[in-house]
Amino acid sequence: MKLLSKIGLFAGIVLALYILLFTNLDPANPQITYTAAVAVLMAVWWMTEAIPLAATSLLPIILFPLLGVLNGEDVAGTYMNSIIFLFLGGFLLALAMEDWGLHRRVALTIINILGGSPVSIIIGFMISTAFLSMWISNTATALMMLPIGLAIIKKLESEFGIETTKNFSIALMLGIAYSCSIGGIATLIGTPPNLAFVRIYQITFTEAPAISFGSWMLVAVPISTLMLIFTAFLLIKVFFKIDKNLSINPSFIKEEKLKLGKITFEELIVAVVFSLTALLWIFRSDLNLGFLLIPGWERLLTFSDFINDGTVAIGMALVLFLVPSKNKTEKRAILNSKVFTKVPWGIILLFGGGFALAQGFTKSGLSEFIGNNFYYFKEFSPFIIAILVATVIIFLTELTSNTAVAQMILPVMASVSIAMGIHPFLLMIVATLSSSLAFMLPVGTPPNTIVFASERLKISDMVKAGFAVNIMGIILVTVLVYLLGNILFDFNTFPEWAKIK
Repeated sequence: MKLLSKIGLFAGIVLALYILLFTNLDPANPQITYTAAVAVLMAVWWMTEAIPLAATSLLPIILFPLLGVLNGEDVAGTYMNSIIFLFLGGFLLALAMEDWGLHRRVALTIINILGGSPVSIIIGFMISTAFLSMWISNTATALMMLPIGLAIIKKLESEFGIETTKNFSIALMLGIAYSCSIGGIATLIGTPPNLAFVRIYQITFTEAPAISFGSWMLVAVPISTLMLIFTAFLLIKVFFKIDKNLSINPSFIKEEKLKLGKITFEELIVAVVFSLTALLWIFRSDLNLGFLLIPGWERLLTFSDFINDGTVAIGMALVLFLVPSKNKTEKRAILNSKVFTKVPWGIILLFGGGFALAQGFTKSGLSEFIGNNFYYFKEFSPFIIAILVATVIIFLTELTSNTAVAQMILPVMASVSIAMGIHPFLLMIVATLSSSLAFMLPVGTPPNTIVFASERLKISDMVKAGFAVNIMGIILVTVLVYLLGNILFDFNTFPEWAKIK
């Protein structure tokens, strides 16, 4: 066990016991103190990885019933819900893409279209990486894009030398890593914190309208797009200017694409099912663009309230278990039972732990207690508060799991929003997006770790570029959530569903 983990293991227990034995946050409601103790224990263990993240996530199943916060049945129920099935269905579709190589074909096609000069190659990689990360795991995307990028780098190093190629190599590697995180924020299934937000929002505000796949994209896609543009500019034009003598033969990319051969039946089926799924997600419920309302297809159903994005995800994933493959060497369906061994059950438990914690915050009264203690911040501008939230979370997530950070902070953001009379979406969406934007350190995200392992860049390269991208992320996330939120959700009005009854 690492030293930090050992310290975290004992520190979490000591702090939790101190809160339980020597504090009384609300004499009229001891459950507030009990929930706070569990929250502190989980926060410390999550941040220091004292035990595996998924194991820490199981603590509410034991502690909440023992402390009288929630009964065992209610706690267990938080670990399985429609958001979990949205994640599971989306992950199964992503695994189908990986299993049959469709993701590689998509990436090489985009790079081939945009490729030519070294700069356009980097931009092509960043666009294709971001697009894939919208739909499949950031880690899987990085692992898939890395060998393609290294093949190009090695070819250039053999022709022009390591020194001439150095800046191109660094920019390409960082471009892949950063694009994974930037693309992931664009859709609900792109990165776990987005799904955590949706569920914690549902738990906290039971009467609030649901967040649909499409409505999330209306906010997140513009932010993701601008982040990608500015990041490419910083990497290529500011920090790692490409040597003018460097040139790439476009035929190299074409040859890599030709090696894939013609698109297979299995790839075609996966592409069709995946495209239909995306369209069904985006246009399921009404899309309010501010100046235009696009009616959702669920209006065609008399029981539209019964359908959600998880229903769509599982329904479309099941199609792939029914369609037989035409591959002669593998006589099976496009997806079979083996795919379930690849599902990240640890992440699903991590979700569940966060949802249980959020339920504890709400049911015990801790959310209201926290909100009341932040009341004096009401004099501050909501925009300034949002900037502070983005700054703290972006730099905090450099050191710990982005999902764990989101799980810990979102219930607090909901409480603070209620106390200050701010539309909850402002602070909660800013916090959610910020938790996925760690660019400075190799430990910040798995994609950062993966490209650092390529040995084509130093930590100092990642720190100097990543710090600038972090600052840019703080500004863009805060400004765009504020502006777009005003148009789409009317941030100037405190919603009735957020008022304490």
